[in-house]
Amino acid sequence: MPTAIVTGASRGIGRGISTLLASKGYKIIAVGTREPDSVSEYIDELKKLSPESVYVAADISKPECREKIFETAEREGGFDILVNNAGCAPLVRQDLLEMTEESLDRLLSINLKGTFFMCQTAAKYLIARKSDAHRMIINITSISAETSSLNRGEYCISKAGLSMVTKLFADRLAGEGVNVYELRPGIIETDMTACVKDKYEKLIDGGLLPIKRMGKPEDIAKAVYALCEGYFAYTTGSVMNIDGGFTLSRL
Repeated sequence: MPTAIVTGASRGIGRGISTLLASKGYKIIAVGTREPDSVSEYIDELKKLSPESVYVAADISKPECREKIFETAEREGGFDILVNNAGCAPLVRQDLLEMTEESLDRLLSINLKGTFFMCQTAAKYLIARKSDAHRMIINITSISAETSSLNRGEYCISKAGLSMVTKLFADRLAGEGVNVYELRPGIIETDMTACVKDKYEKLIDGGLLPIKRMGKPEDIAKAVYALCEGYFAYTTGSVMNIDGGFTLSRL
C-alpha cells in the first residue's frame, strides 16, 4: 500500500486530495494545525476510506512539528509521496504599499520556508526508501506564482518562491529516481476564497475563465492522483495549471 503525507489535509484542497487518495487505496499521513478533537468528522471520513491512515496535528513552520510529522511517518512504515499543500493567505488583504513586515514574515514562514524544509527532509527519506511505489514530492502552489495580485503581494511572493523550490528539488532528485512536481490551482472554491467568492463569480461571468466556473478541491485531487499513479513518470519539475484555462493566451 503506497503511503502519502498530505499537509493542510483537513479542509479545502487538502481534504479533497487526502480523501481521494484514501479512496483509491493509499494510506494517508494527514497533517493539519488543528487538534484531532476539532477535526474528528474529517478523521472519521478518512479512516472509513483508509483505516490505516493517521492524523498528525502539526504546524509545518515549526522545526519540532516537522520532526513530529516524519517521526510519525517512520513509525507507520515510511512514506512514498509528500504532497505539500499546507499554506495560508494574508489575514488582511492590503495594498502592496501597506503590506506589513509581520504579514510577509508569516506567509514566508509557512508557505515557503516550512515547505522548503518539508521537501528537504522528505528528499533524504525518499532517496533511501526501498519501495515499489512511485516516489515523489508534489508542491501545491497557485496561479499567483506568476499572476500579480496587489492586495496580497506576500502570497504571490511566497508561491513564486515555492515554484523555484520545486525546480531545485526536481533537479537535485532526478538522478535519485524521485520526481518533483508543481500544481498551480486557479480560483478554487474553499474557505480561503469564501470571502471573495462573489467577486470571483462576477469576474468569471464576465469572461475571466474559458471554463466558466470556480474550481473544486476534487479538480486538484484528480491531478494529484494521476501523478501519484505514475502517469507522468517521464516528467519532473513540471508545472500543471489546474485553473479553468486562466493562463490560456486569448484574443
